[in-house]
Amino acid sequence: MRCLSYMPSSLQCGSRIAQRSPTIFKESAMSHFIVHSLDTAPPDSRALLERSKKEWGFIPTLHGILAESAPVLHAYQSLFALGQKSGFTPAEQQVVYLTVSAFHECEYCVAGHTYLARAAKLDEQAIASLRNGTPIADAKLDALRIFTDTVVRERGLAGSDALEEFFAAGYGHAQMLEVVMIIATKTISNYVNHLVHTPKESFMSDPTLGWVAPRNRGQVA
Repeated sequence: MRCLSYMPSSLQCGSRIAQRSPTIFKESAMSHFIVHSLDTAPPDSRALLERSKKEWGFIPTLHGILAESAPVLHAYQSLFALGQKSGFTPAEQQVVYLTVSAFHECEYCVAGHTYLARAAKLDEQAIASLRNGTPIADAKLDALRIFTDTVVRERGLAGSDALEEFFAAGYGHAQMLEVVMIIATKTISNYVNHLVHTPKESFMSDPTLGWVAPRNRGQVA
């Protein structure tokens, strides 16, 4: 995996946000998950966590959880890295990531990708719209948001009209396929975060990053 060139210094390669000890957390008697460190990870996952640390400057909590299965962590890292090589700009990538994460109501990923969207110079109006599921002022970015949302919502059965509108906005066939790839990437993280209730990173305590999923909004005082 390569360093994200558009990330701010606080998250760039070699920097550290927080030191984390190996963590075990329980949500119920039926769930018992470990946030692995380099010391506790299964042998096949250790080199992968080293890659995460080099990429992000620390080991994200999600990666520590995925390290329980080296194939899953490897798949997630690889897909995320391939997304950076797609035909989308860094800002466009974050449009897709945020659209999928908000649809899946993943609070961890919406917070994380809000941070990355700002680092990618996506404007605040667009970020707010993506977090709220409302139109983006930029017509091309909004076409990308709508297409991504339609593909996820309809489980791929988007229909010819959705494709035509996506292509009319200036995107190509390769980018259609890359939307599906990014959806797959976020499906891994969104679903795992729901299943294990992944603890948020320390930088996500910034109130401008926090996001409450619609299903939880009635529970917030």
